[in-house]
Amino acid sequence: MTVVPGSSFAALETPAALVDLDRFERNVSSMAAYAAQHRLALRPHIKTHKSTTVGAAQIASGAVGLTVATPAEAAVMSGVTRDILLAYPAIGPKLGKLMALPQETRLTVSLDSARAVNELHAAARAADRTVRVYVELDVGMHRVGVTAWDDAITLARLVQASAPLEYAGIAFYPGHIRDLVGGQDAKLEALRTALASATLALDSAGVAPGVVSGGSTPTVWRTHEITGVTEFRPGTYVYNDRGTAAIGSCSWDDCAFTVLSTVVSTSVPNQAVIDAGTKALGREPMRGVEGEGYGSLLDRPDVIVSRMNEEHGILDLSHTDWRPQVGDLVRVVPNHVCIVVHLNDVMYGVRGDRVERSWPVDARGRSHPMVGASA
Repeated sequence: MTVVPGSSFAALETPAALVDLDRFERNVSSMAAYAAQHRLALRPHIKTHKSTTVGAAQIASGAVGLTVATPAEAAVMSGVTRDILLAYPAIGPKLGKLMALPQETRLTVSLDSARAVNELHAAARAADRTVRVYVELDVGMHRVGVTAWDDAITLARLVQASAPLEYAGIAFYPGHIRDLVGGQDAKLEALRTALASATLALDSAGVAPGVVSGGSTPTVWRTHEITGVTEFRPGTYVYNDRGTAAIGSCSWDDCAFTVLSTVVSTSVPNQAVIDAGTKALGREPMRGVEGEGYGSLLDRPDVIVSRMNEEHGILDLSHTDWRPQVGDLVRVVPNHVCIVVHLNDVMYGVRGDRVERSWPVDARGRSHPMVGASA
């Protein structure tokens, strides 16, 4: 759909993904300033925005590179940065797409197994390509990463013996810490202890990590308290969402992303139906804190999307005097922005009540052609 810049929201077919440009720009600049203040390398994860437009803005604001989760994302983001971290073990056919990245792209891969090292080594040798490696540690998330530091030492030495791979450091993800920001002390202390133990063991074994890469949006403003961290990889901060605001990692005024929706029915008392259901808002519950529903209205946070079908969202009006009319437009802040962005092809950048620009969500999906490749 073509929308003329300066158009009102009424020109958009709903549901539509909106990005408040003032809030977005403030989020990007605030994180860059925090990184500079604490001398941390900022390598944002693009899982939230999946867009070269936003990735380029992050690089322009001082990010040293970008973090991705798939080879397809790496292929697309190689168009805006020459420094990419694949924060995911690359196994099997994924390696072919990685090795096809432009030669000038500095590629780093995090992994946690000898199988992953050996397959990456074989692919890098065949492509005659240097690949940097982070050994992934489990410091509490219990998803990926080695839990025994002797295993981390073994992997680091294996990488060192597997040229053209280069052992660059270690990585971790504190995704298990989703408590209120003011209530994270105990878990952060446990994280510091685990990380200190790991780095001491690696150093003593002669494989000291040059880079210690970690971080997440829920803990992002306390990253400087995690001793030893040199690089951090927040993702959600660029847009923020209801869950991030609920734990205090951002304010409600920092929520830059909303789903514009139209009220299509008010026939049932104490509710209104909007045209944004699971296919527009996802179906993720609140995480880490108490909360109901699947989103709430930007200008009325007490009004929640209490239940959904595929194309219908039900606004609970039982606790408000507000009564919308059929045809009214509302903006929903979703619980988890990352999965909602992935449901859209286009973002509409807005200031006030006007559409200023749009950009594609060009890194969604898994089968993208390489930058510069012929059809």
